Amino acid sequence: MSTQSKMSHLPPLRLHNSHTRSLEVVTPITPDNFRVYFCGPTVYDRVHLGNLRSMLCADILIRFLRARYPRVTYVRNITDIDDKIIIRAHENQEPIEALTHRTIEDFHEDLAALNILPPDIEPRATQHIEAMLHMIEQLINRGHAYVAEGNVLFDVRSFPSYGALSGRSLDSLRAGTRIDVASYKRDPGDFVLWKPSPPGEPGWESPYGRGRPGWHIECSAMSQHYLGDSFDIHGGGSDLLFPHHENERAQSLCCAPKNEFARHWLHVGMLLSNSEKMSKSLGNFHTIRDALDHAPAEALRLLYLSSHYRSMLDFTWEKLDEARRIMDRFYRALEKTPPHKNTPPPGAIIHALSDDLNTPLALTELHQFADAAMTGQQDAADHLYAAGQLLGLFASTPGEWFQGDTASLDTSKIEQKIEERLAARKAKDFAKADAIRDQLAEQGILLEDGPNGTTWRKA
Repeated sequence: MSTQSKMSHLPPLRLHNSHTRSLEVVTPITPDNFRVYFCGPTVYDRVHLGNLRSMLCADILIRFLRARYPRVTYVRNITDIDDKIIIRAHENQEPIEALTHRTIEDFHEDLAALNILPPDIEPRATQHIEAMLHMIEQLINRGHAYVAEGNVLFDVRSFPSYGALSGRSLDSLRAGTRIDVASYKRDPGDFVLWKPSPPGEPGWESPYGRGRPGWHIECSAMSQHYLGDSFDIHGGGSDLLFPHHENERAQSLCCAPKNEFARHWLHVGMLLSNSEKMSKSLGNFHTIRDALDHAPAEALRLLYLSSHYRSMLDFTWEKLDEARRIMDRFYRALEKTPPHKNTPPPGAIIHALSDDLNTPLALTELHQFADAAMTGQQDAADHLYAAGQLLGLFASTPGEWFQGDTASLDTSKIEQKIEERLAARKAKDFAKADAIRDQLAEQGILLEDGPNGTTWRKA
């Protein structure tokens, strides 16, 4: 299907552009390929719930773009060389490669559990050192970078629009400097492109000595390598707006001044935990794995979708429990009226997501579909399922959802207890029937009696 025919009946996609601070209609630079780059994790520990928010927003965006365009190229990088990685490997007394390999596997496992689609390309920083050195050489030759005491630094004063992305001026940045600035810097805002590697730490040979790249140059080199000098959307958490994305933009545009780098910037709001910033010192720091040990993955996904990606989201265990109850309700509706699974997403969902990925509005529509599906309306069940699929929900059947992971359970014994309870009820031995129910409940098994018999699910 051509791009024109696929798009002709859809409302325009509007997204908030952090650069212009306004909602804009988004169309691809190249009509047959929508190109997107999101900053991925620094792999020294399991991903926490704050990092997840950006990953999930990217997943919704990519799913929606693929519903609208014939081709989408999605790149999400991995930072596998960084001070935090070096420090953690030293603390663990293990090779850096062992730490990053294990952490990447954990990252993939966590995101797969949440039904987050993998990127088309997942480059690692250590695999693109040559591209970074080539970009650094360009910046030096163009007068935008300089060598000082074994470091290569970007000269922020050489780029007149530095600060335009984050809305900060160089004067305000200098005034806000509260730490000692290295004496070899021309300006306090100058940032590292390459730095020396001490003995015993990872390093690569370069014209500037043995060293390793700064963080910012990594994403510029990888995005350029896979998406070109200009691409459509660059995204990440709001905490990356400055300095990471500001520095990316500056160095990339200085290497390719006649291009756009990223046409559109998308930033995801902060996640709080019990109304406070998540931190280990406050005891409210939680990983994805912590949450998945508490509730099913789709409940966590629904909790994130309930808040607009640009707003703050306050995570609590009570909200996660409520999200699970909502998913129970949705699955009950699909159990009541099994859906046809080839229905396209309803127009109301397309319009909601076209309006700056308005997932709270989309979920309002899901509730209405669920209400109607509970009364047996087939089209409502079809729409509920199709809308949920577009949002990455309903990866299970109702039976799988309510019974959960049964790998550790002896399901034959549960069914046997249900038969014993049924026999007791028929014999009017209600005390025994209640005792069986209570016994199963103590094991985390809840019984639900209905017109079609008794079913069970994990608590």
